[in-house]
Amino acid sequence: MKKDQPPRERAARALCRLSDVPENTKFDGRPMWESFLPEVDAVLEAALGAEELERMKRDEVKKQ
Repeated sequence: MKKDQPPRERAARALCRLSDVPENTKFDGRPMWESFLPEVDAVLEAALGAEELERMKRDEVKKQ
C-alpha cells in the first residue's frame, strides 16, 4: 500500500497537474513534483507562517 503523501508533496503534485506536467517524470534526477516545492513553501509560509512551515518540514523528515 502506498504511503500517505505529506501535505507539501500533495500540493506540489497538484501544481504539476495544474501545469499539465507529469508528476513523476525525472527532472535533474528527481521527480518533477519536487521542483514545485519552492512555490508550495512560499504559499504555505504566507498562509500559515514560517514556524508552521518549518514544523511541517520536520514532520516529513521524521516520517521517512
